[in-house]
Amino acid sequence: MLNLKDITVRLGGRTILDGASAALPPRGRIGLIGRNGAGKSTLVRVIAGQIEPDSGSAEMPRAARLGYIAQEAPGGSASPFETVLAADTERAALLEEAERSQDPHRLGDIHERLNAIDAHSAPARAARILVGLGFDEAAQHRELESFSGGWRMRVALASLLFSQPDVLLLDEPSNHLDLEAVLWLEDFLKSYPATIVIVSHERDFLNNVVDHILHLDRGKLTLYPGGYDAFERQRAERQAQQAAAREKQLAERAKLQDYIARNSARASTAKQAQSRAKALARMQPIAAVLDDPSLSFDFPDPDELRPPLITLDMASVGYGADPVLTRLNLRLDPDDRIALLGRNGNGKTTLARLLAAQLKPMEGEMNASARMRVGYFTQYQVEELRSDDTPLDHMTRLMPDAKPTAVRGQLGRFGFSGEKATTKVGKLSGGERARLALALITRDAPHMLILDEPTNHLDVDAREALIQALNAYKGAVLIVSHDRHMLEMTADRLVLVHDGTARDYDGSIEDYIGFVLAGDAKPAGRAEKVNKKDARRMAAEAREKGAALRKRANESEAELARLTRERSAIDLAMFDPAAADAALAGLTMTDLMKRRAAVERRIEAAETAWLEASEALEAAA
Repeated sequence: MLNLKDITVRLGGRTILDGASAALPPRGRIGLIGRNGAGKSTLVRVIAGQIEPDSGSAEMPRAARLGYIAQEAPGGSASPFETVLAADTERAALLEEAERSQDPHRLGDIHERLNAIDAHSAPARAARILVGLGFDEAAQHRELESFSGGWRMRVALASLLFSQPDVLLLDEPSNHLDLEAVLWLEDFLKSYPATIVIVSHERDFLNNVVDHILHLDRGKLTLYPGGYDAFERQRAERQAQQAAAREKQLAERAKLQDYIARNSARASTAKQAQSRAKALARMQPIAAVLDDPSLSFDFPDPDELRPPLITLDMASVGYGADPVLTRLNLRLDPDDRIALLGRNGNGKTTLARLLAAQLKPMEGEMNASARMRVGYFTQYQVEELRSDDTPLDHMTRLMPDAKPTAVRGQLGRFGFSGEKATTKVGKLSGGERARLALALITRDAPHMLILDEPTNHLDVDAREALIQALNAYKGAVLIVSHDRHMLEMTADRLVLVHDGTARDYDGSIEDYIGFVLAGDAKPAGRAEKVNKKDARRMAAEAREKGAALRKRANESEAELARLTRERSAIDLAMFDPAAADAALAGLTMTDLMKRRAAVERRIEAAETAWLEASEALEAAA
């Protein structure tokens, strides 16, 4: 259906796509993934015909209709409902012609075609899509210009889905959606009857929707069958093979170089040395599997505070004279890991701003520890970074009394070391700017992190690194996110913002997903009830157990990584004694083999310990 042939694109003197090729299966649901800045959006725009490649092409059947969301949100006096209906241009044109035509034969043809495209059910279908994306009956008939940019982008998405193109291109469609709308979109796309290409960084979304992963790396494309988890397994296997092949090649190169050095000057062996020199020149170096500094998140741990950090007692909060949330009775402790659930517009951000002391309660009481420091992350902070300043400029401005080493140390925790620290923000990717914003808000080691959609600009690997960093962080965390994998892996307490208030939700994320997909009016958690004192005790015990299990899992994983490096060093010493580490130099082959066998046994034990801790952590969750 869609054939990508040797596509090369150069922008600003840099090669973004380098002979990228892939044949996508008919009616395939393809997840296009890659690191931030890899060129995913560029490839989508090539497919959409918005960028002319320097060479190569994106080919599909001539009659196929392609759908892609424009960068600008729709506006004007039309309503979302009218805008979505107008997206079916054939239906709109036929209805307009039917009003003008006086020819009975032509009118018959028009109505026959309208029946064929099921035009009469279009209003109901448009309304269903809009409801799924969060527009109630009243909102569907408001003027577009009364909505924010994010909600107007939802209208653009609804219009695209309604038009049912043969090739549907979606570039991070969940960025403007809440969790509830993401769940609806996921369900909608599972049964979409044509080809889909989706750029997404959400693991669960990719696992549940796509049947192939198209991986863009260093300008090249590789197509993998299955969802994201299947891709990750296959990629890990390839990287292990690549690392082993590289080590073998390095040993072979060392042998050739040694032979050439020893035999070039001797007449009897000069020809053989020349032959080996040619073989060495033909040997294409295998690239190393490199660590990526963009996966660096390291939150500084705060000093200890006694619980509670914050208590709300019958508090109300809102804007002007109008409360958004009332009857708030919540307590936050230093070890809380809280996810806020609820639709956009229910007041999640309002509650976050209250807890961050950006809003004051209109009624009731809010008590917070006088020594408490809060790090509050929002998308606005990412957008408000000065593009002509560097990360070092931003951090120095916020840490005026700190020594240069402390300023650079905080930047280094988030991957901004060396030249990255002095690169202008305007040249950083969206993910790098998000990391910089996180570095800035945590400069004073806050006791609580409040993160409002922290993953919007992060790719899958960076999200996993953020999850690990949050789980290692010693302070409290409150998170708002449409990425349910992030919520499941970081939160052990759920608070539902619903019906003008916020309460602890005693169900699981899966319970909440069931409520959303069933369209129930009132979210139901688990049937059994416990009193507040017992609930808090049980939650504290669960957090303590989870923290211990996470520590065991992290320690086992670190030990596993260390032993794997040790085994690689032994393998290199066996292949090339001259390149061996100092600790292994001089050991005989027998000694090296014995040491390798001992390391293998310890690796097996570390893997067992890691699996047991991970399974116990999963069971506890």
